[in-house]
Amino acid sequence: MGVPPTGSCLMSATRRQVLAGTGAVGAGILFSGAFSELFAGTAAARGHAGYGPLVPDPDGLLDLPRGFRYKVLSREGEPLLSGEGRVPGNHDGMAAFAGRRGRTYLVRNHENRHTGRIGVPTVQGLTYDPAAKGGCTVIELDSRGEVRSERVAIAGTAVNCAGGPTPWNTWLTCEENEDRAGTNGYTKDHGFIFEVDGADPHRTGAVPLTAMGRFQHEAIAVDPRTGIVYETEDAFQRPFGLFYRFLPNKPLGGTGSLQAGGALEAMRVPGVPDLSRIQETGASFDGVEWVPVPDSQAKETPIRLQDFGPKGITHAQKLEGCYWGGRSVYFVSSYARSSEGSAGDHFGQVWKYEPHRRRLTLVIVFGPDTDIQLPGESPDNICLAPSGGLMVCEDGGGEQHVYGVTRRGQVYPAARNAQNTGTPEDPEYGEFAGVTFSPDGETMYVNCYAPGTTFAVTGPWS
Repeated sequence: MGVPPTGSCLMSATRRQVLAGTGAVGAGILFSGAFSELFAGTAAARGHAGYGPLVPDPDGLLDLPRGFRYKVLSREGEPLLSGEGRVPGNHDGMAAFAGRRGRTYLVRNHENRHTGRIGVPTVQGLTYDPAAKGGCTVIELDSRGEVRSERVAIAGTAVNCAGGPTPWNTWLTCEENEDRAGTNGYTKDHGFIFEVDGADPHRTGAVPLTAMGRFQHEAIAVDPRTGIVYETEDAFQRPFGLFYRFLPNKPLGGTGSLQAGGALEAMRVPGVPDLSRIQETGASFDGVEWVPVPDSQAKETPIRLQDFGPKGITHAQKLEGCYWGGRSVYFVSSYARSSEGSAGDHFGQVWKYEPHRRRLTLVIVFGPDTDIQLPGESPDNICLAPSGGLMVCEDGGGEQHVYGVTRRGQVYPAARNAQNTGTPEDPEYGEFAGVTFSPDGETMYVNCYAPGTTFAVTGPWS
């Protein structure tokens, strides 16, 4: 049986970017009003301006403000407590789920490609493609925050980047990969979503949810009233990705119900073939259309290249995070570069789609001369903090931080990776990912991508 998610990742924001510089369309709105949209449907408080300067860690792992401390829950290469093998590498998206008797389950993605250093161990009944190295592991914590077990939740998948929780309290892990069988040694086609039950992984197994499409998945969000699943496609090179919705045959049917199939559609914004050319916060578009995907399995042609009729379809570069808030779904275009084929340049956009109005609105634009100004270049995973603000993982070269952002847009450092700073050859080496909070809000969990490390950070969060 699944368990309720807490503090799950809300979105990914931006990665290595360029300055915004193209024209804008639509009427602008005040920054403060736009930023408050990120807290839609939450009980977030006002937040505060931070916890003070970061104190260097004598052990050289994680610098934190005074009064905070960390515990290493898991580290790449160490033995899994289940005895199934070693802890895999490339720690990425993660969510915390509340269990019985005060337990917490951390379901953690491993974004391993075929070249991954330490792949997810293959386990009978939990492995899709034995030749693939990605997947998920789950860390079970007791009421005191002590690790009780660590085991494989799904194996044999590829490049598991993000995903999202379901209303029935399971995790949907997404393959950011669309290699076919025979490519890079894989024995099966990839590019699917898989359901993972953190409390009982064998309950969900390793079943690809093929009807949800085969493409470079990034994240999902589920409408808790209708069961419609919204999906982002992380394509950073032309042809850029699409924003999808999946209409399940058994909406809100619980664990395993998505295996019953459904219909996949892609979003068309009339008159807007590329979202990157819209750069004025508050720009709004009514009459959004949903077009059936001709071939959801991309047997011959990637979905983003398929024929959607004479009106075409709406693309966007680097569609990443996705979450549900209030009565709307929010999704992120991490960046756009005209030098790579986008219609415009930006540091990242947050879009809001209101299903009941068929309306799409640009809520936030990231960048040095726009709504949110972060000290670092590449904010990524974001989640709500007990203080009422957001926690933002930095992902880029050089020093890497977790930043806090208040409801008023004030930015403060919450943690710094002291293990490494990344290199030009591997700019993601030191990135943070998967930030999430415990059910009681007393502990922040966060991953260092490589060397894969999962931290539990305690302190006066609230």
